[in-house]
Amino acid sequence: MTIEVRPASAFADVRTVLGPKSATATVCWCLSHRIPSKVDRTLRGPARGEYVAELCRTSPPPGVLAHDGDEPVGWAAVAPRAATTYARSRTIPHVDDLPVWSLWCIRVRPGHRGQGVSHALVAGAVGFARAQGAPAIEAYPLDSGGGRVDTTMAYAGIRANFERAGFVHAADTTSVPGGRPRVLMRLDLR
Repeated sequence: MTIEVRPASAFADVRTVLGPKSATATVCWCLSHRIPSKVDRTLRGPARGEYVAELCRTSPPPGVLAHDGDEPVGWAAVAPRAATTYARSRTIPHVDDLPVWSLWCIRVRPGHRGQGVSHALVAGAVGFARAQGAPAIEAYPLDSGGGRVDTTMAYAGIRANFERAGFVHAADTTSVPGGRPRVLMRLDLR
């Protein structure tokens, strides 16, 4: 498997990784931390996909996609923190006033897990943020303490994977999804 990470500007590829099996289903589409909860609650069924399609047409696009050849196999959401709900979070602290970027969701399609795709996505998201002029990038992964993490909660990433990518612990948080604490990890890009 040869993984290439590219900006997520091709909506069809984003739909392959994030979209529902049924066009009318209401799934996250990785919008829950990107848009205000009031807006998030109003988007139902196909409207969610339409919103993401519009994001894919913007510059910069809403994240990066991992491809194995032409097949999209993974996704990472990355954007300026100020453009996400993390800008107003009560559970994820601000370390300083640096205009950091956030990397908050990693998704690898079933059948492609355990092959290094998430590591490639983290590296690709870092490169993407750097190319956009980000001075630093933050992630908010789970501190699994070496234990298994439920696949549903693994979207935030695992602390050890970010440490391998050079991120350092910058702060503790009060966020505890699925019984696992999240930590704020940061990588300086200057």
